[in-house]
Amino acid sequence: MIPDRLNVLMLNAPFLKRYSRGQRNPGVTRSDTMYYPYWMSYATGAVEQTGVNCKFFDCPGEGWDYGDVEQKLEDFPPHLIILDTTTPSFYNDIEVLDKLKAKYPKAVFGMAGTHVTALPEEPFGLTKNIDFVARGEYDYTLRDVVLGLENGYKPGEIQGLTWRKGGEIVHNPDRPFIKNLDDLKWVSKVYKNHLNIRNYFNPDCLYPNITLLTGRGCPYKCSFCLFTHTISGFKTRFRSVEDVLDELEYIQNDFADAKAYFFEDDIFTINEKRCRELCEGMIKRGIRRKWNANSRADISFETLKIMKKAGCRALCVGFETGNQEIIDAYGKRLTVEDYYRFSKNARKAGITFHGCFIVGGPGENRKTMQKTLKMAMDLRPDTAQFYPLMVYPGTPEYDRMLKTGMLVTTDYTKWLTDTGLHNCIIRTEDQEPEELIKFCDYARRRFYLRPSYLWYKARRAVVDPQERKRTIKAFRVFARYLYKPSI
Repeated sequence: MIPDRLNVLMLNAPFLKRYSRGQRNPGVTRSDTMYYPYWMSYATGAVEQTGVNCKFFDCPGEGWDYGDVEQKLEDFPPHLIILDTTTPSFYNDIEVLDKLKAKYPKAVFGMAGTHVTALPEEPFGLTKNIDFVARGEYDYTLRDVVLGLENGYKPGEIQGLTWRKGGEIVHNPDRPFIKNLDDLKWVSKVYKNHLNIRNYFNPDCLYPNITLLTGRGCPYKCSFCLFTHTISGFKTRFRSVEDVLDELEYIQNDFADAKAYFFEDDIFTINEKRCRELCEGMIKRGIRRKWNANSRADISFETLKIMKKAGCRALCVGFETGNQEIIDAYGKRLTVEDYYRFSKNARKAGITFHGCFIVGGPGENRKTMQKTLKMAMDLRPDTAQFYPLMVYPGTPEYDRMLKTGMLVTTDYTKWLTDTGLHNCIIRTEDQEPEELIKFCDYARRRFYLRPSYLWYKARRAVVDPQERKRTIKAFRVFARYLYKPSI
């Protein structure tokens, strides 16, 4: 029986087990990290606001394969299927699209996400079955596609759409960024309708958590940042403080199992005045759960203090490198001194932090990599990650690596190892990819197996039961890689 309204399937397609599509560097992680597919979740909310029948399948989160997708669609024959796609999973996602088209030949098929935003014509060259790509911030683009299919589809009038017109690929004008983010459906309500919060894990956050955005965009234009260059943009837009607080109260009342919030804004602390207002609102309203957020290292001690008072337990900070020349080349507009000052202030405020460190940037060599490792141990983050620089289509670093011959492959399947771990697809002037991976493995062991670090984690686990549970869950998976090469 054909329903009165469209059946729309939002699909995070089956790929590798525990493949975390929602990350800035999508892949399978050593610590079993599994991000919420929050971009697709927000877009699902926008589609649901039209009143159509909508389902969202997060196959990697649920552990579903392609057969599971077909089985679960038996009572929900889709008229429109949207696939989220990333660079490492791109060829797989095309295969899934083709299989579904064979099963549902009358359905309309689209793709959205970082990869097809950067290279919108590419999927049309690989399959005849795709009808459109939703570029950039795609919430309202998909909403307009849905409304068009129900009321007279005119794809040429939908901003942000790339579509097939006979034998021609047409790129409509870009869609302006959403101005009023309060108009979007709360992502927590989408999670409640479609996802299981226990499928998602971040080793730096209490488990389970609820991940949400309080704003989108970042003005700093770091040359490797995938989301800002493809989806969220360089102009920061904020939800109102009241709207965020209302959602936090809803989560506190309706998600009894959730232990924490994670604010996945590009930089939660980008506007310190607004950050403090939000924290003051949490305190006033009695928002009791702990929370994590992304931050830059130039945040003031005064703001850190009120964040701690409002429940902030940890921050994720991109330090990247201990070399000022490389920091400048990335366009971060920070200094090494900022990093040390932040580390001191965060400890003084009682907030732990996760440090992100990457090697292989502009001008990198063996000496500069050792300098980064030394800084990482000096800063003493609670947890740290060491990776070769991952570059993706749509970012300036990808273009630079491609132009200079430092990108060793353009085969997207090589972005990951056979098990889904991040591979190294770049080289430097004096090192091959295997050497960069070897250094990251070495840096990881040096950082995590220091007696001072092991003693620090043991003490925290003894005094804090939730910290003990979080650490054990992360370490079970991570320990396998401490002595096992990544490639």
